[in-house]
Amino acid sequence: MSVWSDEMPKNEHTSEKVASKASKLLASDKTPKGVKSVAASALTQARDKPKRRK
Repeated sequence: MSVWSDEMPKNEHTSEKVASKASKLLASDKTPKGVKSVAASALTQARDKPKRRK
């Protein structure tokens, strides 16, 4: 894979720590639009949390 490739390998994901921070940035009214855009991108690359069973 080239350093300049626009595609992310299928086995790489945003970490839970980064996803959590991205979520908080998106929830804040004070976060600038550009930062929200990057945060949203990070969340789309995060793994889904497994659903809890009742």
